[in-house]
Amino acid sequence: MLGLNGTPFQPATLQLTGIPGMHTGQAWVALIFCFLYFISIAGNLSILALVIREPPLHQPMYYFLSMLSLNDLGVSLSTLPTVLATFCFNYRHVGFDACLVQMFFIHTFSFMESGILLAMSFDRFVAICDPLRYSTVLTNSRILAMGLGILAKSFTTLFPFPFLVKRLPFCKGNVLHHSYCLHPDLMKVACGDIHVNNIYGLFVVIFTYGVDSVFILLSYALILRAVLVIASHEQRLKALNTCISHICAVLAFYVPIIAVSMIHRFWKSAPAVVHVMMSNVYLFVPPMLNPIIYSVKTKEIRRGMLKVFHKSQT
Repeated sequence: MLGLNGTPFQPATLQLTGIPGMHTGQAWVALIFCFLYFISIAGNLSILALVIREPPLHQPMYYFLSMLSLNDLGVSLSTLPTVLATFCFNYRHVGFDACLVQMFFIHTFSFMESGILLAMSFDRFVAICDPLRYSTVLTNSRILAMGLGILAKSFTTLFPFPFLVKRLPFCKGNVLHHSYCLHPDLMKVACGDIHVNNIYGLFVVIFTYGVDSVFILLSYALILRAVLVIASHEQRLKALNTCISHICAVLAFYVPIIAVSMIHRFWKSAPAVVHVMMSNVYLFVPPMLNPIIYSVKTKEIRRGMLKVFHKSQT
């Protein structure tokens, strides 16, 4: 956008976009998003309440699960205001500064999720490879320190993002490609030198997703080596079964990220709706799936939920 003197400037508001090419059927899309939000928020709140009220769940594994649920709530609540405003009320404008705040929280919670999944893989590594020291290694104070460390790492690495965007002029319009604010989307409508933003963004992605995913793979390589040493086939399956929920959560988080990256880099001519839908999957699916995965695959969580359900029936 150009100012009165012909120079680029920052717009007072940015215009959000629904699903490209969908001029009808927005009510159905709004209903789907409301359903996804309901499942995500209700499911993660249920996990948190269950871990708090059930003493048998006061263990490291479930403390990390609580961190994951709390973070997934953050992801959902970060996108909820603009998504519902866009699809339910057809209100597509967001203030420039408000957009930067939303961008910061969306990316911060996303990077925190990667760190939490890494911490959960370390939990499974200690539980299987060194079970006798499990309670002494993963004490409450260390778990709290790990959680605060993940928060500090994500916050400090993402803190420069709003300021890096704020310094840029905008001369390519004010229409974004999603119903929420993301850093790559803002870069598409910015002009001027965005090399610093791109380089720092790549550094943050490698420093978080890249490093975390490598250590998660390393953890499971060590877990697999330890499991293969176990003589009993039944014991091997039992040990691996304790990792199924976490593996599913890792796949639900990293597969959409990889898919988005692959489409962005190798299928740039893809229809806009493909990019938008994949970005929606990346942000909406993990918070919705994680409570379902752990409720179905984790016996203790399932028992706790059945116990609460039976109490409510009596």
